[in-house]
Order: sequence, then structure tokens, then C-alpha cells
Amino acid sequence: MDKTALMATIKEVVQPYTKNPEALATLNEDTDFIRDLKINSANLVDVVLDVEEKFNIVIDNDSMEKMINVKSAMEVVENKLAATS
Repeated sequence: MDKTALMATIKEVVQPYTKNPEALATLNEDTDFIRDLKINSANLVDVVLDVEEKFNIVIDNDSMEKMINVKSAMEVVENKLAATS
């Protein structure tokens, strides 16, 4: 999966949880889930669960803690997908 498709999928996953549609419309690798998209910490867990389901991967606690922005989420997904192939 290329980075554009990966980012589009992450955007699709976070869309129901974001409180800032303007930031979602301009989502990029530097977009912070809490600061920019206004996703609360409880919903961040939902985002991680949705990412796991979407990509058929398991995200451990250490990786989950790193997923604070789009770039780090993409890195976690890419690493997990590489480990399973």
C-alpha cells in the first residue's frame, strides 16, 4: 500500500471521531490527532481498534502510545504490515 492510499485510509478511520472537520479536510502527516483533530483520548482507543480491524493487524501498547499523529500512525501500520508479510 502506498503512502497516499495509507493516509486516505487513516483519514477514513479518524473521520467519525474528529471534532474539527477543517483540519480533517487538510489532513497531512503532521496532523496531530488530539491537538488538530480534537479527538479525545477515549476515542483514540477506538481509532486504534478501527485501524487494527481495517488493516488486519494487532497494535501493541508501545506502538499505540506512539500513534499521536498521522505520520506515526502510518509508520506503525507500515511496520506491522511488513512484519506480517
